[in-house]
Formats: sequence, C-alpha cells, structure tokens
Amino acid sequence: MTVEEVALGFVNVANETMCRPIRQLTEMKGHETKNHALACFGGAGPQHACAIARSLGMKEVLIHRFCGILSAYGMGLADVVEELQEPYSAVYNSESIMETFRREAILVQQIRSKLMEQGFRAEHIKTDMYLNLRYEGTDTAIMVKKPKDEDYAVEFVNLFQQEYGFKLQNRKILICDVRVRGVGVTNILKPKTLEFASTTPKVEGNYRVYFINGWQNTSLYKLENLSYGHVLEGPAIIMNGNSTVIVEPKCRAIITKYGNIKIEIIESNLTAGKVSAKVVNVVQLAIFNNRFMGIAEQMGRTLQRTSISTNIKERLDFSCALFDPDGGLVANAPHVPVHLGAMSATVKWQLNYWGKNLNEGDVLVTNHPCSGGSHLPDITVVTPVFDNKKLVFFVASRGHHAEIGGITPGSMPPFSKFIWEEGAAIKAFKLVENGIFQEEGIVKLLQFPMSDQPNHKIPGTRRIQDNLSDLHAQVAANQRGIVLIKELIEQYGLNTVQAYMKYVQVNAEEVVREMLKSVAVRLSSEPSDLNNRNTVTIEEEDYMDDGSTIHLKLTIDAKQGEACFDFSGTTPEVYGNWNAPEAVTSAAVIYCLRCLVDIDIPLNQGCLAPVKIHIPLNSFLSPSDKAAVVGGNVLTSQRITDVVLTAFQACACSQGCMNNLTFGDKTFGYYETIGGGSGAGPAWDGTSGVQCHMTNTRMTDPEIFEQRYPVLLHRFGLREKSGGVGFHRGGDGLVREIEFRRPVVVSILSERRVHAPRGLKGGENGARGVNYLITKDRRRVYLGGKNTVNVKAGEILQILTPGGGGWGSPS
Repeated sequence: MTVEEVALGFVNVANETMCRPIRQLTEMKGHETKNHALACFGGAGPQHACAIARSLGMKEVLIHRFCGILSAYGMGLADVVEELQEPYSAVYNSESIMETFRREAILVQQIRSKLMEQGFRAEHIKTDMYLNLRYEGTDTAIMVKKPKDEDYAVEFVNLFQQEYGFKLQNRKILICDVRVRGVGVTNILKPKTLEFASTTPKVEGNYRVYFINGWQNTSLYKLENLSYGHVLEGPAIIMNGNSTVIVEPKCRAIITKYGNIKIEIIESNLTAGKVSAKVVNVVQLAIFNNRFMGIAEQMGRTLQRTSISTNIKERLDFSCALFDPDGGLVANAPHVPVHLGAMSATVKWQLNYWGKNLNEGDVLVTNHPCSGGSHLPDITVVTPVFDNKKLVFFVASRGHHAEIGGITPGSMPPFSKFIWEEGAAIKAFKLVENGIFQEEGIVKLLQFPMSDQPNHKIPGTRRIQDNLSDLHAQVAANQRGIVLIKELIEQYGLNTVQAYMKYVQVNAEEVVREMLKSVAVRLSSEPSDLNNRNTVTIEEEDYMDDGSTIHLKLTIDAKQGEACFDFSGTTPEVYGNWNAPEAVTSAAVIYCLRCLVDIDIPLNQGCLAPVKIHIPLNSFLSPSDKAAVVGGNVLTSQRITDVVLTAFQACACSQGCMNNLTFGDKTFGYYETIGGGSGAGPAWDGTSGVQCHMTNTRMTDPEIFEQRYPVLLHRFGLREKSGGVGFHRGGDGLVREIEFRRPVVVSILSERRVHAPRGLKGGENGARGVNYLITKDRRRVYLGGKNTVNVKAGEILQILTPGGGGWGSPS
C-alpha cells in the first residue's frame, strides 16, 4: 500500500467507527438512517460528512454556515424555557383526561407567570402540554405532546409502535404525570438571507487531493464569496473561516438561501468495486470488523426496543451475533460472554439437525443443553440467511426468559437434580415456518414441559405472554440483522462479504497465536530451556463450594502459538445443578483468550482455531443430557474463568459467582444477578460492585423494581473492605437488602460461600459471600449458598456478595 492509501485507510476506519453509534442511536428510536439527512457541525465534522452519509445510506448532508461555532450561535438563538411537571397516577379514560386538562390549566398559568416575571410579554410566550403515558404491565413511559384533536391515546399508540415495533392489544393505558413546557421567544439573532447568484462561483485555487479513486484536481472556494443558488460539483473544498467542508467526488454542494450548505450524495457506493475478495486489505478488514459488529449491535438494540420483559428490556440479559454458513461465530455485539462463546455450538447443532430442511422464512428455537444450549432459561432463536436461495449466513439471538416453568418460580431452582425440574426443554423446533409464527406449537412446549417421571408433573411457564412477546422480539432482532447483511451484500457483493467474513476469523486466529507465543515466554521460568522444549505447561485447579474440582492442565506451544486446555481430573457429574454443558467451557475459554489479546478484534471462531479443548466425558463439565444444569451457566462458568485466568497468571480470582436471585409465585417470576468484586491484576486494582467476566447484565432500576414487583429495596451499595488486600487491592462486593411486601417463594443460587476468591502473587483472598434472611421477629437466619424459602410479608433478604482477590504482597 502507498502512503496515501494508508492515510486514507485511517480516515475510512475512523469514519466507520463514527457510523456505529449513529446507527445505534437512530435504531433505538425506531428509525432507519437512510430515511434521514445527516446534520453536521464542528470544525472537522464537514470533512467526514460525505463519507459517513454514504456509509449510512443517506442521500443528503446539511451543514450550517456557522457549524464550527454552532454552540455559541445556538446560545444567541436560544429561547428561554420553563417546565413544570406534576405526578398524576390514573387509568386513561374520559374522567381522568378531564382531570389532566384541569391540572394543565393550572400549570400553564404558573408557567406564564414565571416567564412574564422575566420580561416576556404574553404574545411572546408559547406553551405545550404533555402527558407521560405507559401500558399497564410495562415500565417504559412515553411523553406524548397534546395533539390537535386532544386524543392522547391514539398518539401514544402510534408513538409506541414507532418506538418498539409492535402494539399491545387489550392493555390499559396509564397516566404517570402531567407536564407543561413554556417558551419565551427571543429575537437576539436573526438569520441573514443571501442574494441569488448572478455569476458563476469564484474559484480561489485548484489543488490535488487524494480520494478513493486516487489523486484528483480539486477546486477551493470561500463560503463568504458564494451566493444563494451556487452549485459546486465534487470534488471541491469550501472554507468558511471556522470549518472546512470536503465535497467528495460524485457529490454536489448547493448554497441555500441563508448561506448554509446542502450536499447531495449522487452515487452512494464508491467502495464496492475497489474491494478485492481475493486479497485481504488491512483497511477493509478493520471496516468489515466494524460493520459486522455494528450489525450485531443493531440486532441487540432492536431486541431491547421490542421486548417486554424486565429481564431483556431493563437488565439486558441477551446477546446477538452473526455466524458463517457452517455455524462459526463471525462477530458479536459486546453483550453476555457466556452466551456468545456458546452460541456457535447451538447454530452448528441446529444446522446438523435440520440439514437441507431449512428454507427462507424459517426461524428455529432451542434451549436444550445437549443441542448447544447453556441453561434452559436462555432461549436461542436462530434464523438462516439466504441469498438467491443459497445459505450464506446465520443470525441468532439468545435471551434469558425469567420464567419457563420448573419446580420454582423464576426457573432457577437451587435444588434441581434433573433437567426436567428446571422447566421447558426444547431441542429443535421451527418457531416460524414458511413465514408463519407457530404460536400453538411453542405455547404447548412452554406450558407442558416433558418429564422422565410420568407421575411427577412439572409446572409450565407462569408468564406465557411475556415469553411470546420476547420471542417475537428475538425474531424481529434476527430479521433486522438479515436486512443489514443483505444491504452489505448489495454494497460489496456476496463474494467480498463472505471473503472478509473468513478474513476476520483468520485475523483473530493470528492475533491469538501471537498472544500465546508471548505468554509462553512470560510464563516460562527458564526462557533458554523453553527454546529447547518449545512448550510450557501449567496446572491449576479450584473448587466449587461442595468440594467438586475443576482441574486444568494448560500446555502452550511457543513455536506454533497453540494451546491445549485439558480438564482431565475434573470431578464427575454432580448430583446437583452446577453441571455445565461443554459449550459453557468453550465460552469461558474463548472469553479468556479474547481478554488476553490487547488488540481490538471481534470475539469470533478464529480465537479458538489455535486451541484444543479436552473435557472428560461424564465430568460435571460434560454431563449427561438428564443432568440438571441451571447453575452451570451462572456459577461454574465463573469458576472455569478464574481457573483459566489464574493459569495464565493474568489476574486474581474475581467474585466467581453471579449471585442468582429469583422470587415469585404462581402468577410471576423475577430473576436478577448481583455483581461483586473483580480480581486485581499486575497493574490495576480490582473493580468494586461490578458484573464480572461471564455476565454483562445490569441491575433493574430501583424505581422499576419496586413499581413492578412486591418489594422494597432497603439497601444496595458496596460491601466495604471485602476486596482482598494486596499491592493491588481486589474490588469490593455488594450488599443488597430486599423487603418483600407479600408472601413469595425466594431462591438463591450462589457460590464462593465456602471457598474464597483467591489472591495471586502474595495477594490476599477476597471475602466470601453470605446470604441471610431477616425474619419478622428480627432473627438473622443463615441461608447458605443455595436455598429456597417461603418468605412472609415484611421479611428481608440480605445478600453480601464476594470481593475480588488481591494481587501481590501488600508490602
């Protein structure tokens, strides 16, 4: 590559990086970028505007004449705004709407008085009225401006469908509050109009500028010498004293009445013909990395936006990813690591099961551990992507459904011994067949779980409507991914897209190989001896709280950059639910490898190419298809991660647990994971109160938590001094206290209550976790690590999560 090609490559990568958040934010609001114009500001922004608009599929760019000082100009134009808001909780009907009109009138008068006190005359004051509305059973409210016909309900339904992509039938609309916004109109600055152009635009000079098609003669103009109606064909440069505007080839700039610049994108696709499918280009590799990851991110935004459950919409307990035609992971969004590393096994199993019986319009659903699943609440929806009837990609989304049946509400039973006790288990089912959603079939699978014990009936899901809504959302997320993949194919061609799909994986493989070579040298105590042996071997093990062992023998080939993870010596399948399917171990390994790489690459199948993983059959890391596994995904995965990272001497042990809490009754189930302390490393302190390693979810907002469930949150904060002491200190755990307002069944599924998170290199262990029930007569009862209790109204659950281990001797 020439110097110019490299320089332009950096610009192109920067442009694509800027496109990702624009796509995300636009998707969150239910809009598509290609249907809008790009507004550009700042001194440097107009230099990138044409390229970014092309990448986003936009046809128009708008650049203000004062774009470089737009904030200052905006302050001069800004009106004075006053707002008042009043809580009002009621069901939307004719009576309540009359009450809102009464309250609006009072707030309007107060707003007008405030603005008139600031010197505004009555004719310069405008007021707008709003109602904050939401559907019953949901947490997300929408602020609705008073429509001309005063029918807030119709406007709310339209806005809800635009924002979330669906309607909720037969749901009451609830009023949350009334709001009035008053504006005092100022006239400090007024836009100046330009005279219509009577001459051709004045060229200040001509320069050679490097674009995608090479060096091109480019005219330079000064905005101050241009008039209304002037048209400048690209390539061109417009200087306006506070910014520089680049009009790229195949673009046209038009000067507007007020001296602003409108750029029309004449030809959207200039890159496809320049990208070779046969020779990898490092610049295009970075761009495709961003494009593939961006598709997964937009799938995730669609899933969050269209889902209804707290678990997916609020806690973000979901993941989305792209896969090649063989089921290998190509790219993912930064969602939940334990999902992402395991989903490839799911896609491959489904591909092998269905074979040629996959058609356009089919969508698959599964959650069974033996078919690549993690645990039953994680339901995976897989959609094949076809191009001219040829299978070219897969897209998949995995979401944790807080209720799928089982012996306890929340579907995370602490004492399950068999898989059928944990809820509905689906190995393979076409959720959508030939474009038709198979509601009757999926309802039957979820409401009537199969059991190997004929006389032992297992309860089905307690929230079938939430399940169906979230499954619809997962289908919609996958469909969004398909649309974006097809846009990419249309832009670059199928051969190029699939070629870079492979290049992305090959690049990840090369990066991991180089990392393994450097780690082998670092871990070897005698580098000269390493040169003779070419390998370094480390053995590491840790224990679950019941004493079961995870044993790892890690062998790294320093010459080839390969590694073998041998888990021989691990305890056999346990009579409990912390058995982990093989896909979970693979997910933990691929996550650790990605963490050890200090280059920004997508987590994909290439990371595992230089790696062999040996898991002894019938160990609790490779259990039978009858074994209970609900804890393996959330507990054992964390311990595997600690063992692997300790073997690499990368960092001390983190809290090693997800602190799984569920509660509910026959009508609902709630689930959450609670953060703790992360382990310290050679150059950093551990982080306090964070979701560690294999989980990446967030907590439900306290307001939504108390509003939607029969609870009061008494305390949620750091557990001080619970991190291990060391030269670098481990992160502190958390304290969470919840009072229940009515009788419910509460289950806690946790670890590190017996064996503390270990420190490394002389650092001390983090504090062990503790679970208590504070009864109505103020007794403090120790619950152990795994328990189910029938809690009475007024009783309090107190959970103290583990801290992270310290690194290095404190002295």
